Amino acid sequence: MKMDHVQKTILIIEDEESIYDILSYALRKAGFRVIGATSGAKALEVLQGIEIDLIILDLMLPDTTGFVLCKKITAMTTTPILMLTARDDIVDKVVGLELGADDYMTKPFDIREVLARVNVLLRRNQTPSRLLHITESIHIDSRAHSVIKDGELIALKPKEFELLLLFAQNRSRVFSREEILDTVWEMDYEGGLRTVDVHVQRIRKKLNPSLIETVFGVGYRMRGQ
Repeated sequence: MKMDHVQKTILIIEDEESIYDILSYALRKAGFRVIGATSGAKALEVLQGIEIDLIILDLMLPDTTGFVLCKKITAMTTTPILMLTARDDIVDKVVGLELGADDYMTKPFDIREVLARVNVLLRRNQTPSRLLHITESIHIDSRAHSVIKDGELIALKPKEFELLLLFAQNRSRVFSREEILDTVWEMDYEGGLRTVDVHVQRIRKKLNPSLIETVFGVGYRMRGQ
């Protein structure tokens, strides 16, 4: 049933147009949203800005290998990965699985089997992703109320974290200081608008000076990707 997958987004990392067309057509027909990337660089860019439910990753790409990319992706997210290759080699399969791939298929494939494996992987991954990828090196764990930069935990105070999360969940939207106070602090908070400025400066200092942009005369926003 299509309605089961209406909000599921699949990223296909594949530079061979004919293979991508077959996969994207079948997945869209099954009710999935499909996004394509023809290189490793483009795939990483997509993953930084969009919540993905499943990744189909080709082993051979123009700018990298599926093995290298798989390692990078699994360091960023727990999104399930279905790896594709034209080589029926057990060594490739073992290496791919060890690097974090969740399943493995060889070309040529039966599209019905691809769909079946996609559904199995999605059922295994029922818990929604809790990670928000702000940049390639900065990630928010919304459940643990923690921020990771370059693999290390960054200590943020509760209001700093809430403010960062507000910006991350509404990327590129400009928030006035008043809106921020109403959302992050109590509506009758008497600390003044300067409180927002101080917290923004602290976040910039701890994470990245250019992460949060000042929109003069309006307020603040997180820079888009």
